[in-house]
Formats: sequence, structure tokens, C-alpha cells
Amino acid sequence: MFKIAKFIISDLIKNWIILLYAFFLLLATIGFFLLQGQGDKAILGVLNLTLMLVPMITVIFSTIYYYNMYEFMVLLMAQPLKRGSIIGSFYLGLLVSLGLAIVAGLGLPLWLMHPHWVSLVLSGVALLLSGIFIGLALLVAVWVRDKARGMGFALFLWVYFVLIFDGLVLLMMYNFSDYPIEKVVLYITFLNPVDLGRIMVLMQTEAAALMGYSGAIFQQFFSEWWGLIASLLIMLAWAFIPVAFSFRMFRDKDL
Repeated sequence: MFKIAKFIISDLIKNWIILLYAFFLLLATIGFFLLQGQGDKAILGVLNLTLMLVPMITVIFSTIYYYNMYEFMVLLMAQPLKRGSIIGSFYLGLLVSLGLAIVAGLGLPLWLMHPHWVSLVLSGVALLLSGIFIGLALLVAVWVRDKARGMGFALFLWVYFVLIFDGLVLLMMYNFSDYPIEKVVLYITFLNPVDLGRIMVLMQTEAAALMGYSGAIFQQFFSEWWGLIASLLIMLAWAFIPVAFSFRMFRDKDL
């Protein structure tokens, strides 16, 4: 498994898309700090870019890479290798390669320009989102054999988690604005890893004070150590469940 993963990592770190991805994150992060001048404002800009860009690049690139390497996987399955090891190698290779791009393009400049706890939280959220959307991409690619349909499903997942989900939550909050639904909204947030990551970062900045009563409830939960641990466990569950389903489907699928 690790030999295959090592081969995939060595192949991916030379991929121009991965290099461009890391370079763009680096330029954007430095640019936000140079333009904004203040730490929290720059962090908010980097956060919005990260929550939009990281899931999109991750899910698109991972889905395309699976389909492009399909014949290579079929060749590997002709060898005395377990299917779980093969799909696990692909997941590990994608996770390490995209993770290195995030560390180099986002984590290091964040820590150098704003050495604060919030920089670590933002970098950790970006890495977790990479793991989550790699798992979702593999799940879609294993489930859907046709490349065009698979790409369509993968893009729909990105649009849903980044745009549609927030619209549905806002619609619910508007329709039930006369009721105390702040705690309900908090629990609904757990159904979207992108929103969960956003709130985890926002609660570590001064922007939390501008969110009113809802912000006070969120801050009470996410500022406590048990709240952060619970959020981290939920994010890890979001990363584990799609991967577990993709492993099971890949083992049982007739290729």
C-alpha cells in the first residue's frame, strides 16, 4: 500500500496543477495581509477564499485523477493486492499531495505573517476539508463509472456544500425568525463541514462579537475546549464516512 502511495505522491507533487494550486494560495495569502494590513481582516479574506477554493480544487482534481488512473488501477488489481490497499493508496497519495500544497501555500505564510492560534485553526480546517472532499470525490468516482456524470455529481456536491446549503439555512431562519432557533441552527451546522469550518475559525477572531445573540451561542460552544474537540470529531467523521463507503463499494464493484 505504501509503495503505491509513494508512487502516487511522487507523481502528483510534480503535477503542474498541484504546483499552481500551492503557488496561488501563497500569493493570495500574502496579498490579503499586504492589502488589509490588520490580522483579523486578512484572516477573514483568506478564510473566504479557502472555503471556496479548497473544496472546489480538491473535489474536481481528485475525481479527474481517479478516472485518469482507472486503467492503472485495473492493472494493479491483476497483481496479488487487496482492493482496499489500492483505493487506500490513492486516498493517501491525494491527501498527502494536496495537504503539502496547503501547508506550503497557506499554512506557512499564515504562521509567518500572523503567528496566532487562529492561523493554526484555519490551516487545520483547510487540511480537514481536503480530506473530506477527497473522500467525497472517491465515493462519487467509484459509484459512477461514466466520467461526465461523475464530474457532474462531484461539482454538484461542491455547489451544495458551499452555496445551496447556506441558502436553505437562511430560508429556514427567515421563515422561523419568530422562534428561538439559534441552537437548532448550531446543530444543523454540523451537517455541512464547510460551514462548520467557517464557524470554527470565526469564533477565534473578533468577528464573533458582531454576530449578535447567535454569535454568543456559537462562541460559547466553539470557544470551549470540549466544543472544539466535538467539532474536530465531527469533521473527522465527515472525512471517515465517505472514505469507508468508497472502500466498501470499491471492494464489491465489478470492474
